[in-house]
Parts: sequence; C-alpha cells; structure tokens
Amino acid sequence: MNNALDTTYATLIDLLFYGKLPSPLPSGMRRVPTQFIAALGNPTSSSSDAGAEQWGIWRVDPGPRGVYVQDFRRNPSLGKNGNSKMKAGWEFDPNDFWIEEFGRVMEKPDFPVSPGRYMVTGGRKVTTLLTVDPPDGRGRQAWRLEEGTLYDVTHLPCRSARYFPKPGQEGKRSPADSNWNDFPVRPGADMPSVKGCDKQDYAVLFVVAVEK
Repeated sequence: MNNALDTTYATLIDLLFYGKLPSPLPSGMRRVPTQFIAALGNPTSSSSDAGAEQWGIWRVDPGPRGVYVQDFRRNPSLGKNGNSKMKAGWEFDPNDFWIEEFGRVMEKPDFPVSPGRYMVTGGRKVTTLLTVDPPDGRGRQAWRLEEGTLYDVTHLPCRSARYFPKPGQEGKRSPADSNWNDFPVRPGADMPSVKGCDKQDYAVLFVVAVEK
C-alpha cells in the first residue's frame, strides 16, 4: 500500500470510529485520533484481570510506517550493521520485532500502557471504557472493562505478534525468515511463525478517546 492510500485508510479509521463514540463523551474524556493498544489476556472470558504492565500502545498507526518482510529478504543488510533505522525514523531491533497482518514489520509500541481511562472498541458492537490501574507494590497493573470482554473490543482484522529469536539465535534471525505466502493473515487468526523465533500474539484494541 502506498503512502497516500495508507494516509487515507488512517483517516477512514478515525471517521469510522468517531461515529461509534457516545455523545456526549463520559465526563473527563476527550476524543483523539485513533490509537492502538496491544493487549494480552483471555479474549473470550476476561473483562478484568492483572497484567496490563505487559500491554503496549501505539499512539500513531504503525502499519503505514512499517516495512514489508519482503524488503528484508531483498536487502539482507536491512536492520543490521548500523542499518537499523527505518525510513519512517524508528529503530528496528532484530532481537525483539513486531509484524502485522499484511506482513509489515512495525515499530515497537510504548510499554507499559499508562494508568488511566481509555475508550476502546473493536469496531463491532461494543465501545466501552477501559480502566488501567497504577502499578501495585509488585509492579502489576490491573485492568477492567465497563462492558463486554477483551474479545468484544478486539479489532479482529488487525493481527499483530512480537517475535524473539530463540536462545542461540540472537542476531541471526530477521523478518526475512518469515514466509511471504502466510500473508495477509485472516481476521481473528494467529500470526504465522518466523523460523528460529518464539512468538507472542497480541490483541489489538482501538482507542478513540482518552482522559483529559
């Protein structure tokens, strides 16, 4: 997808999900251009849990800023030997990288999600408040949804996973070790494996409003 189409797509996301916001917004909330939470948890049964300290957030859409896995295959030096800065300005880490459903390698989200309230949606039936608590004495952050489960606020077409080279493979693996034929990933499916890497799938929640 070219930059113009990516920009148009991001604009359409904002228009689509602004239409799902309650009016007026809950007290103390403000609209924001769509942000994206990478969340872990039991998708079908969890409406509250601990573990939000393991969640990340992209405050801009990382997809259009990404680099296709095919580009790593075409250019073996990409991401190596001082060539780790991508065109959009973010740094690629060969020992901790992210891939999305179209086969684009993304910048890392910011960790952890800051404590506060977020209005989240999966673009289906549920738009609700997510509350993330401050860390407790062990550094764990609780979270809870006002309505629905984690699955209900997951945007199923958006797939993302984090990849770590297996022990002994550090610095030897890259997105070039993925199979281009595995992309695009169908909505709701697990992300494909990358040779020599462990993988952690994340749910993607769209954030359409935050606390003032």
